[in-house]
Amino acid sequence: MLKPPDHQVAGHQALDGNLGPLIDGSGRFYKPLQSDERGLEEVLFYTSFASNPTVPNHIRLFFPAFHGTVTLPASNGSGPHPHLVLDDLVHGLSHPSLIDLKIGSRTWYPTSSDNYFKKCLNKDRETSSLPLGFRISGLRVYKGEGFGFWKPDKNTVKGYVTAGDVESVLRRFVSSSADSSTDCAFASVVYGGADGILARLLELKAWFEDQTEYHFCSCSVLMGFERETAEKGREGRVMVRLVDFAHVLDGGGVIDHNFLGGLCSLIKFLKRILTDAGANVGKDPPFLENGRLE
Repeated sequence: MLKPPDHQVAGHQALDGNLGPLIDGSGRFYKPLQSDERGLEEVLFYTSFASNPTVPNHIRLFFPAFHGTVTLPASNGSGPHPHLVLDDLVHGLSHPSLIDLKIGSRTWYPTSSDNYFKKCLNKDRETSSLPLGFRISGLRVYKGEGFGFWKPDKNTVKGYVTAGDVESVLRRFVSSSADSSTDCAFASVVYGGADGILARLLELKAWFEDQTEYHFCSCSVLMGFERETAEKGREGRVMVRLVDFAHVLDGGGVIDHNFLGGLCSLIKFLKRILTDAGANVGKDPPFLENGRLE
């Protein structure tokens, strides 16, 4: 039976009569196609990317597996609607902590309409996108049995504008306390380590320093982990995925500096948090063999 995902932290949600994604409980995530050209563009990206021989296998692990499209009853009751069929990235996990970060100081693209350009430009200026190269789109953090999740609402998230705001959230994301304090108790096993989030972002950065085929506008990095695993001190049980590909453009042989710059900025924040937590940041790691959250 299809239902709205409990773990969604950003984007349109299938609640209160709105059109949004659904899950089937067996590992599939159904994302409704947008009715304008953005829906078609996202299908075209997934289709071409899946068959592109130039994309290294270790990089494919950063992207949700694509299983085609299907027409399903829309969550808003409007009737049959086409959906992308993707992997449910947190299927089988009990209490995943997740944070969605929109990457790039510019979320508009050269062929944007005037209205869309102004909308994106205003949001980039009003959030941390322009000064920092990325912004927090949403998050939820499991605070332990009996405490549930910390999930700030949209208005609160919009207020994370300064570098201090953003760093505080990134610290709280890996903290053990049920209140607002930031002890960063899980930083070394979530952000750090040979298979931690930082290592995976560095792997992704190495690809973006070389690839010139795609420009990812208004794309997000989704990061996650399970508190129960982090409490046991087990490294590498983390997730890093790219999501939202309605605005992927032809790179035309030019490096995607907009995305790369935002990614480098995020990496600097995590390195600083790890250094303050006393973790060994180390050098850029070799490529990982497995990018999945296990």
